Formats: sequence, C-alpha cells, structure tokens
Amino acid sequence: MSISASQWGSPTASKRALLIHGLGMSSNSWEGVAQLLAAEGYFVVAPNLIGHAWRGGTDYRVSGFAEDLRQYFDMDTSYDVIIGHSLGGPVALSLLPFLPKTKETTVILLDPSLELTEEMVKVNKNRFLKEMMNVKTAEEHMAENPAWSRRDCVLRVLGVTMCDPTTVDVFRLNSPWSFGGLFNNIPSNVNITVLAADPELRATCLLEHVPHDVERLNIRVLTGVAHWIQYERPDAIMDAIPLPRVT
Repeated sequence: MSISASQWGSPTASKRALLIHGLGMSSNSWEGVAQLLAAEGYFVVAPNLIGHAWRGGTDYRVSGFAEDLRQYFDMDTSYDVIIGHSLGGPVALSLLPFLPKTKETTVILLDPSLELTEEMVKVNKNRFLKEMMNVKTAEEHMAENPAWSRRDCVLRVLGVTMCDPTTVDVFRLNSPWSFGGLFNNIPSNVNITVLAADPELRATCLLEHVPHDVERLNIRVLTGVAHWIQYERPDAIMDAIPLPRVT
C-alpha cells in the first residue's frame, strides 16, 4: 500500500501525534486539532485510510484498516498521542498491539463507533450512501452546523468527495459491529480517554458501550456536543492530553 498522509509541525519535534479519521473523511479533516498540537510542539501525522482520499482498497475490515497503518510504526516509530474519530476509534484500538511496550501513550477516542445494532448499521449505511450520492455544499454544512468553521465545512465536503463509494462495504465486512472487547487488553503503558457526544444529539458512542471497570480507561460525555467533536470542541481534546506542553 502506498503511504498517503498529511503532516504538521517539525519532524524533529520531541513529541509525536497520530490522528485517525472516520468514514467518509480524510487526513485534512484534522486541520484544526493538528494545528493546535503543532503549536504545542508535536509533529503530527494523519494517515488517509484505504478507500479514502483517492486511495484504492478492498479490505474494509477494521483489522484491515489497522494492518494498513502498521507502516506508520516502522523503524520503532512511536507516538505520544493517538486520536481516533468515529470509525477511527476501533481502528486506533486495533493498533494497541503494535505500540512499543514501554512508551507512555495517550489514546483519545472521539465518539467512537464501538457497538452498532443491525438497525443502527442499516441507518448508518443508508446515511453514508445518501452522502455519497448527494454531496452537500460547504454552505449547507454551515447552515446545519453553526458551531463549525467554514474551513471545517469545506474539509467535510472534500472528504466525502474523495471517498470511494465501495467503502460502504465496511458495514458488511464488520458484521456484527462490536468492538467494545478491544478495551479488554489495554497495555500498562497506555491510557485511554473516550470523549462521547451528547446522547441527545445522536451520539454514536453511548456509556453502555464502554466498560467501567477497566484500568487506564476514562470516559467523558460532552453535553451539547454532537458527533464531530474535533470541529466543535477541540479544546476538550487538548485538555485530555496530560503530557507536558511547550510554554
């Protein structure tokens, strides 16, 4: 597979972050959060998942996405922070076995798609196909999401436009859609924070999807915030990073 990613900050920076986008998006969708991380002294890498940003591919299993990202850990490359949004959440969890055994790593999952019933899968599949067939304009996104910047609305459109419609197979290839079990083996050097959207705003991740008796795992529900946490509350993401920052 060819490497396809966006980067921010200096490659010589002492801290690194890996950002994993969701279904129908691209690495560019991380622009706002990546700029904040770069300003704090991180070198930020955001890969494009297979089937996205003009990348070809057929293995749309969560394990397939994760296997494709193993190349970002070549030559003992490690990351201080790994962030995954939506589909990127279970993909990030699937990367845990690839992480160095001693490097302290913070993993942040933004409204991750962990557990979906058959009915929810059907709803999400139909929504995805509708997005592919009728791509909204940036102006339409701005009207529907007043908390988004124009930049983020444009990047949302760009992600959908560059996505291969065959990625809809992600719903068929990951049946049943159940990834909560990936929390069962969190390495001792990894801490995970789940930032969940408001259940009143069609959150993908619900409290019952996340185990409450697992060490090094915390969950926070963001009241009044919808699925696109990186657009609406980038500050909440930065607050979840406990590492020292550049002053």
